[in-house]
Amino acid sequence: MATSISEIKKQFEAANIEMLPQLIKEYEEDSRAGVQNLIKKANKRIADLEAEKKRIAGLWIYEDKYSEFSCICGIDEAGRGPLAGPVVAGAVVLPRDTDLLYINDSKKLSEKKREELYDIIYEKAISAAVGIVDAQRIDEINILQATYEAMRQAIGKLAVVPDLLLNDAVTIPEVPMRQVPIIKGDAKSISIGAASIIAKVTRDRIMVDYDKEYPEYGFAGHKGYGAAAHIAAIEKYGPCPLHRRSFIKNFHIPHESSWKYR
Repeated sequence: MATSISEIKKQFEAANIEMLPQLIKEYEEDSRAGVQNLIKKANKRIADLEAEKKRIAGLWIYEDKYSEFSCICGIDEAGRGPLAGPVVAGAVVLPRDTDLLYINDSKKLSEKKREELYDIIYEKAISAAVGIVDAQRIDEINILQATYEAMRQAIGKLAVVPDLLLNDAVTIPEVPMRQVPIIKGDAKSISIGAASIIAKVTRDRIMVDYDKEYPEYGFAGHKGYGAAAHIAAIEKYGPCPLHRRSFIKNFHIPHESSWKYR
């Protein structure tokens, strides 16, 4: 008696990618449409994985180009543009033989995928770290200098000392090692892409936590960016301690005496 399609479906769903070719071979002569559909989906999974491996291989172009350096670190930030919250920088050193997949510019990934990759990056990296500079410091020294400060913090927290930095577009002052700024580097270098993910996830988690402390502003949803609801809340309640005063100085903010948080 032939195995039922529902049972075959369970086998395909339970199989990891390495098991799929054997399952496909086992059932390829089964002419039932449901089985053939399962085989088609399995072949697509295999093809998608091969395409991803090829894409990831292309993200090693800069790490390969500078392979004479013994410790290459990717650097990126999250949070230069928001009206509230810190700017966060990520620094990641990856082993050359890592099998890390799905790395990309963090903005191109879903929140779920970023969260998954965050744990994998920390697990597989030689070292990974973040630097965090708050809103008050941003107002004091400006966002660009605060970004550099966060990047220097992240580099300083690494368990290793890199001899080359691959940066997303910037050159960081006051660091001794060689730097290579790469425009849109988070989509071109696996190290920078990994750094962008840990910076983004770290900052998003911070803003979600702050939402509990300052619920009027909706930080869990917009993460401090200039959403219409966020701007409306600032103009209704005034700023809270997380707001970058230099970013909201032209808003219609009520008199300080009426601010909810001072």
